[in-house]
Amino acid sequence: MTIVPPPRRGALKGLASGGFHRVVWHEWGDPRNDRVAICVHGLTRSGRDFDVLARALAATHRVLAVDMPGRGESEWLAAKQDYAFPTYLAVLTALVAATGAQAVDWVGTSMGGLLGMVMAAQPGTPVRRLVVNDAGPAIEPGALQRIGGYVGQDPEFASFEAIRAYMRAISPFGALPDEAWDHLTRTVVSVRGNGRWGFVYDPGIAVPFRASAAPPDLWPVWDAIRCPTLVLRGAQSDLLSRATAQAMAARGPRPQVVEFDGVGHAPSLMVDEQVDTVVGFLRG
Repeated sequence: MTIVPPPRRGALKGLASGGFHRVVWHEWGDPRNDRVAICVHGLTRSGRDFDVLARALAATHRVLAVDMPGRGESEWLAAKQDYAFPTYLAVLTALVAATGAQAVDWVGTSMGGLLGMVMAAQPGTPVRRLVVNDAGPAIEPGALQRIGGYVGQDPEFASFEAIRAYMRAISPFGALPDEAWDHLTRTVVSVRGNGRWGFVYDPGIAVPFRASAAPPDLWPVWDAIRCPTLVLRGAQSDLLSRATAQAMAARGPRPQVVEFDGVGHAPSLMVDEQVDTVVGFLRG
């Protein structure tokens, strides 16, 4: 695994109930290329999760990996209840428009996969090909309970090594080299004014997450998708069950489903087997 040099950056202004907010994206490939891939991360992550995949795609795609509101380099929202799909979909629609492309390929991990499903299901969607990484129309309650145990807690650590160890403990990405864990940690943490290390995402993203009484039923959304679709699953995922993945394969866009051994939620898209699977699909 080779980490990509820092990508180019762009930004747009999103609008939510608390006012305008700055949204940052990270970009690779020829900016004049009209074959565009949009990459959207999971609940507490950032667009830099896609550095390795983006490098592999850059020969054929202009790749934009967004920091969703309240994550990475994007601004925190003033009204915490705005950390919800209507805000996210408005941001992503603006991002697609900013590319100038009439159609885009989509890679979404976890939350980003769910958002991709909603985008792809709409009449007149710009989504040409869809990759859903370890997410689906039915979400296992146990996974939501596990994620709810740490999201929004805002812990602090005495050293980078300590916060990296914590990252490894809460992130079942499977076996990764040390440089991958360094990258996955450095792109979502910073040193605070008190000299301690913490995560850069807004703890307020947990407000609507914890207010949800039950995971939504997205099967009608799934059944409305018509574009070529690839579903990735970690074999030990607690969020996307094997039964749900098998049901996804039999309805809606009838995708190819690829499962990776030794991985939980979610495949990191930082190892060759996973990257090659996505690149092969998007270039098909």
